[in-house]
Amino acid sequence: MSGLFGSAAQTASNTLGDLKQDVELGSPPEDSISDVAFNPNPADAKDFLAVASWDKKVRVYEILSNGQGQGKVQIEHDGPVFSCDFFKDGQKVLSAGADKMAKVLDLATGQSTQVAQHEAPICSVRYFETNGTPMAVTGSWDKTVKYWDFRASQPAASLQCQERVYTMDVRGDLLVVGTADRYINVVNLKDPTKFYKTLQSPLKWQTRVVSCFSDQMGFAIGSIEGRCAIQYVEDKDSSLNFSFKCHRDAPQGNVTNVHAVNDISFHPVHGTFSTAGSDGTFHFWDKDAKHRLKGYPNVGGSITTTAFNKTGSIFAYAISYDWSKGFQGNSTTYPTKVMLHPVQQDECKPRPSVKKR
Repeated sequence: MSGLFGSAAQTASNTLGDLKQDVELGSPPEDSISDVAFNPNPADAKDFLAVASWDKKVRVYEILSNGQGQGKVQIEHDGPVFSCDFFKDGQKVLSAGADKMAKVLDLATGQSTQVAQHEAPICSVRYFETNGTPMAVTGSWDKTVKYWDFRASQPAASLQCQERVYTMDVRGDLLVVGTADRYINVVNLKDPTKFYKTLQSPLKWQTRVVSCFSDQMGFAIGSIEGRCAIQYVEDKDSSLNFSFKCHRDAPQGNVTNVHAVNDISFHPVHGTFSTAGSDGTFHFWDKDAKHRLKGYPNVGGSITTTAFNKTGSIFAYAISYDWSKGFQGNSTTYPTKVMLHPVQQDECKPRPSVKKR
């Protein structure tokens, strides 16, 4: 069931989104941006955005009422930072990267402490809770996933993967791990020391990102060849699995330029999702109606990472070089910035669909 959405290049005027209200964050990172995360605590009236960068820092911005951002605190690492995530209460930030360690920053004190260690760079770190205990899970190029209780210096448990971990996501009790060689491991965090399910990605090329559905029923996979797959966890729902093409230029003769899908983010309220890619565009999709809701004009550089805030009213996207065209594709004039897109009422709402009984 491939290509159901059609090419993202085939844009009908009523699905073309508007970037005019988008606001640029001040004091952006000084190198490529690898990850962004909003504080998830619904009790916190303020929005805070953590931004991880290859410049060895994680910056935390307070998003002001006028849409502008104000830098608050930052975490320093000894190498490029690849991943960041907030604690559930929004008071602390996790980060990890090429220095093989993960750190926690306390926003109240501005102090950071090391909480995890691997034998190779950590590509992803995520917060979760087990029986009310705050925990972190880290995925590394050393082919392991490790769980960390912040009260202990050694990992609480470890999982051996088939290959290097490239991407990882957590939602509730669902952990999904994407590795080299296109392996996808699904873990039930109530039983975290074994794989609940292992599959190879239905996409034929390298996995770039995995992202869990808001309802924990499944996950999306994005790959380097401009394709996205929708996968449900349980076999009984396998008839709902499908993949589609995205982030591809309009064909020129017999040639179609294909771009990596760098990130996928699910809307916290509607369950719809975004894709963003090396082609400098992002799109909002409805997986249940198999429909593209909105596509947006090119933003002038690759989009490396994205996130919705806790209410789904702000969509943050980072523009920076993603190395998809190698060293020669980079330049000193390449943009590095974080943009905030105010989500309009109709942009991410699912389409009404008639479900078969």
